[in-house]
Amino acid sequence: MSPTETARTTTETVDTDAGPARITWLPAKKPRLVLAAGHGAGGGIEARDLQALAAALPAHGVSVALVEQPWRVAGKKLAPAPKTLDTGWRGLWPALTAPGLPVVAAGRSAGARVVCRTATELGAHAVLALSFPLHPPGKPEKSRKDELLGSGVPTLVVQGGHDPFGRPAEFPPGEYEITEVPYGDHGFAVPKKADLTQDQAMEILTAAVTAWLDRLP
Repeated sequence: MSPTETARTTTETVDTDAGPARITWLPAKKPRLVLAAGHGAGGGIEARDLQALAAALPAHGVSVALVEQPWRVAGKKLAPAPKTLDTGWRGLWPALTAPGLPVVAAGRSAGARVVCRTATELGAHAVLALSFPLHPPGKPEKSRKDELLGSGVPTLVVQGGHDPFGRPAEFPPGEYEITEVPYGDHGFAVPKKADLTQDQAMEILTAAVTAWLDRLP
């Protein structure tokens, strides 16, 4: 591990069995939790939802760790198989728990599947699933609901109202909470003609996550 100090963040490289990964820490002054957030298969930690949470949560006592999987650190354009993504996440876990705080495992899209699959095994305090890909677009019969329902820990799903990978109404009943971002697509982008702005959509997301984290034991 090799920490590098910057003005407000700390970047840490972590060796895993899937290759070197990277954590960007955005610390709270008096943290009570760590939210470790992984990206999806089509982008990195620059995703609007991850950046919105990183900006909002430290003021509420939650340190944010933005996690870059080894394939992104290596500059590859295509994500590897789910098994390899899980291997990378497992290898990062000791660094994420090093502050000695409960860790909420978060991820968007493919990253949400990773944290659901590994939450119980790793001892995650809870799971935040952003844009959980319930099924491939147009193929609702290929459901991934078992991954979500099997997280085994308190879970919040935040889903765009127009997400082609699964709209909120498509989600099965289960022991988890779900919040809708109206008009949002898989990246929580909202059309210009929508009744709310992009900033308001992100406020819905961050407010829901903040309130849920406050309710966690």
